[in-house]
Amino acid sequence: MSADATGDAAAPYHAHIYHEPGQRAVSDALHARLTALMATLPGLAMVGKLREEPVGPHPLPQFEVHFLARVRPQMVALIEASGLRALVHPLTDDDLADHTTLGTWLGGPPLDLDLSVMDPPGRNQGVPRFGKVDF
Repeated sequence: MSADATGDAAAPYHAHIYHEPGQRAVSDALHARLTALMATLPGLAMVGKLREEPVGPHPLPQFEVHFLARVRPQMVALIEASGLRALVHPLTDDDLADHTTLGTWLGGPPLDLDLSVMDPPGRNQGVPRFGKVDF
């Protein structure tokens, strides 16, 4: 069983999976695969709506996935196999750190996020919506 850096296998994580023009079919396929996997992978809590426009701090179309630290290795492997760019990060009380110093970029260089929309430290709104709703 995998855990996060604190050793907590139940620690919440997000992945933001982006697609560039021309990658929509790959994004659709990964979205469908992850949605189906929810029925058999405890710890995969939610697959969000596929968005065609930037939302929040994210400058490209993306969808959000919520999962627990114990399934992070499986999630990272699936994302990497898709070839899509993604930001995988824990959910802590520090939204800015989650999306910067605590985040891991897969499939390409980091994107320039709009950090001006981040929640202030101690008020990460992603925590209460974990597994319930995306943007």
